[in-house]
Amino acid sequence: MSGDKISFFKGEMFTMEEDQKKLLGKTANAIRQLSMEAVQKADSGHPGLPMGCAEFGAYLYGVQLRHNPKNPKWANRDRFVLSAGHGSMWLYSCLNLSGFKVSIEDIKQFRELNSITPGHPEYGMTEGVEVTTGPLGQGVGNAVGMALGLKILGAKFNKEGFPLFSSKVFCLAGDGCMMEGISSEAASFAGHLQLNNLVLVHDNNHVCLDGFTSESFTEDTKARYRAYGWDVRELDGYDFDAMDVLFKELREHQDRPVFISMKTIIGKGSPNKEGTNKAHGSPLGPEEVALTKEALGLPKEEFYVPQAVRTYFDQRLEKDAQLETEWNELFRRWESAYPDLAEEFKKMQNQALPDNLEELLNATEIKTPIAGRAASQLVLNTLGKHLPQIVGGSADLSVSDLTMMKEFPIITAENFNGRNIKYGVREFAMATIVNGLSVTNMLTPYCGTFFTFSDYMRNAVRLACLSHYHVIYQYTHDSIFLGQDGPTHQPIEQLASLRALPHLHVIRPADSNEVRMAWIAALRYKGPTAIVLSRQNLPELAHTKVPFDSGMGRGAYIVKKEKSKPDFTLLATGSELSLAIDASERLEKMGKNVRVVSFACWELFEKQSEEYINSVVGGDLGVRVSIEAATDFGWYKYIGPEGIAICMEGFGHSAPAAELAQEFGFTVDAIVERLLADE
Repeated sequence: MSGDKISFFKGEMFTMEEDQKKLLGKTANAIRQLSMEAVQKADSGHPGLPMGCAEFGAYLYGVQLRHNPKNPKWANRDRFVLSAGHGSMWLYSCLNLSGFKVSIEDIKQFRELNSITPGHPEYGMTEGVEVTTGPLGQGVGNAVGMALGLKILGAKFNKEGFPLFSSKVFCLAGDGCMMEGISSEAASFAGHLQLNNLVLVHDNNHVCLDGFTSESFTEDTKARYRAYGWDVRELDGYDFDAMDVLFKELREHQDRPVFISMKTIIGKGSPNKEGTNKAHGSPLGPEEVALTKEALGLPKEEFYVPQAVRTYFDQRLEKDAQLETEWNELFRRWESAYPDLAEEFKKMQNQALPDNLEELLNATEIKTPIAGRAASQLVLNTLGKHLPQIVGGSADLSVSDLTMMKEFPIITAENFNGRNIKYGVREFAMATIVNGLSVTNMLTPYCGTFFTFSDYMRNAVRLACLSHYHVIYQYTHDSIFLGQDGPTHQPIEQLASLRALPHLHVIRPADSNEVRMAWIAALRYKGPTAIVLSRQNLPELAHTKVPFDSGMGRGAYIVKKEKSKPDFTLLATGSELSLAIDASERLEKMGKNVRVVSFACWELFEKQSEEYINSVVGGDLGVRVSIEAATDFGWYKYIGPEGIAICMEGFGHSAPAAELAQEFGFTVDAIVERLLADE
């Protein structure tokens, strides 16, 4: 096979010739062999998609993608997202063949501990994996976010004769992705913005894990995507000529997002399991693997890749590298022509923060009392002026959660020069899209909604935590004190729920001073942050006007020190911090010694030195008391089993905030009475 002729590289573009199609066919069978054998070796995995989509993988990675596997972070690369992440061996096989740092040994370690080929693709673990996928449909939202991010960057930096950002985003989704509502939300949004750099390929094989889709999924998916405003096409997943015609056409001209219904056969090549759900989520079995290799004319040697295929992709790598070399030359000429813009490009690429950021935010005028949400909007407007990488929006709530950067326009299909994104009532899609925006690595996205609706976003937030995406959530209406909208909108358990997520910083600021510092914390942390803000006005506290490194940067800090050994130590967050301070003053008038701690961010506090943690909550501190208008879940770690949690023990009510405070014991009188009664 090493003697096969390879003569299909002509000029600047690949051309489809018979010998190339033969090589792509061999590539497809190499994908099948690597995938089914890796799944078999692991005795775990999903061979069906890799075998069914093998020709598409061969064409996509062998012809269509404009990228450079030797520099996977090239700014103008095409992006690929495998939304159907269970088919990960398809992706790993394609990455191995096309020259990414995924070796045959890595393929053999599929699903093994500490391998770079986990069961579902994970961002940051494997070169060539653009996002973490697995929970079905979220990759579609990620792809929409990537496409939107590239449109924003193109609008900002592209100049006549200098198309710095001209790449496309390709996404492969399965029937399960189509069924999940998240893909509908994201596709509706993409159609609204007419994202003409996005191509979504539906692996339409009529089989899902549980059986045939005819048993649960009989809609006209193509009609649905037409209704979203997409260009809808059909494709035979085994016709290289048809693929070449379609994708070259889209490369030359695309005026809106494209949905391709690609007909495939799940597990193609397996004599006894192709076309059935038996090929979906279980190894084929040793006998069926052997029969499949015999049917496909593959050698008995395991994990075999023909030398002709290796040579094909070696030559392809030279073309890939040349694409980036040409772009680098374009960038140098652009940089010379637009030096100020080039400086901004580098700042965004480095996600640079001003050295005087704290000074800038402290200089932002915030008149108090003021709601946390309103203080945050004032901070956002300052940040927008100084940080070009910040883009953000809301799920149809910008007038209420106050996420609008007032000095910048709204992004529309006609204008991607804006900085504000109107996501509509699509919280889940919004959360997946900001994940996609973040992996452009030049944008810091934020998004907002009411705190109780964070539940709609939950699984995408979880993936942001798993992947350390740098995204910021502005959650408002943070407690029962939002008032008369009632218990459907009053968050009770959400703080505990988000605090349970590894790598998520949950910050509940007590006043405008802490809001300023919360944004500094969120911008410095290269991971996801939730800033949880009040609807009601809060007083500015003299106790919180401390430098970042002494206060919010520590997560928790003493805002009111006891005069001598404390009788009580009050730990509070958000609007309850001022209540704790007022209660401490009442107790001191009654002869008690009280320490008050702002406990704004548990996660930051846990990262401090043991010495610092002990200085705040260690030793004999009397009765430890948590005060938070939410469930007490998690607080006993800090207050101990003998501590007192002043909290919500059920849902709220529809009533004015002052009446709710009386009803649920969040008043100075009620707190003092409770503490003294338990002495």
